[in-house]
Amino acid sequence: MASDPYTVLGVKRDAAQDDIQKAYRRLAKKLHPDLNPGNKAAEDQFKELSAAYDLLGDPEKRARFDRGEIDAAGQERPAQGFYRDFAAGGGHAYSSDAGFADFAGAEDIIAEIFGRQGRANVRRRGADLHFHLTLDFLDAINGGKQQLTLPDGSSLDVAIPPGIRDGQVLRLLGKGRPGLNGGPDGDALIEIEVREHPLFQRIGDDIRVELPVPLADAVLGGRISVPTPDGPVTMKVPKWSNTGSVLRLKGKGVPRRDGTRGDEYVALKIVLPEKRDPELERLIAQWQSGTAAPSHASAEA
Repeated sequence: MASDPYTVLGVKRDAAQDDIQKAYRRLAKKLHPDLNPGNKAAEDQFKELSAAYDLLGDPEKRARFDRGEIDAAGQERPAQGFYRDFAAGGGHAYSSDAGFADFAGAEDIIAEIFGRQGRANVRRRGADLHFHLTLDFLDAINGGKQQLTLPDGSSLDVAIPPGIRDGQVLRLLGKGRPGLNGGPDGDALIEIEVREHPLFQRIGDDIRVELPVPLADAVLGGRISVPTPDGPVTMKVPKWSNTGSVLRLKGKGVPRRDGTRGDEYVALKIVLPEKRDPELERLIAQWQSGTAAPSHASAEA
């Protein structure tokens, strides 16, 4: 017998849908088979968690469960209380088939009742399954193929579209539970979580990165290597660039559906040489006191 889904998710029966989703995400991160290799208990708990969220994560199925129309496994409950309700409403209840046969076309009436209530021989779409997939930052930006481990130990190949966002949900058609009586299979709904990156920060469709720049390049200008989601590129640093200056690399941001891309913004951070340089100290001291040696051109003049 399936456990109560509210108990599995650790939420109250009047919990909001957002709270149910948050509870699922928190527990899924803890129990996912990828994070607990060889742990049969965690695997079983993850299966139970997925089944509970499959039921309560869908507002329509949750309402039907709360009304007692389906059980904790999502299965239809048999129609109950018909004969009692019929008698209470002024009809006559019979204790034998012969008595009930007093009604003309009794079999047709029963078939009509159960058909109307959707209890027998109904072609029904399979239930959707909910999953959670964590991606590295660059995999989310560039897209590609990922493999998702299912609760039963099997795997599912997932195509990640370039530029997918944290919290976005992918729908894989027909990868859910089988349909009933020839009905279509349900879908797999995969909620995406994107890990943070040590260098890049995503802002909308743009990328921001802070880049150390040697003092000489900041003062004299130069060309430096800049990391981007596609790999390093060379960028020109103007003379007298200062810490906090921001340069733009057009089209080096997040891919969009229309084929265009956002931009990458490079914030400069001026850094001194790693080793002490007495000559640099002397020049700075002379410059600060106004006694720096004149340039070669001035000396010749």
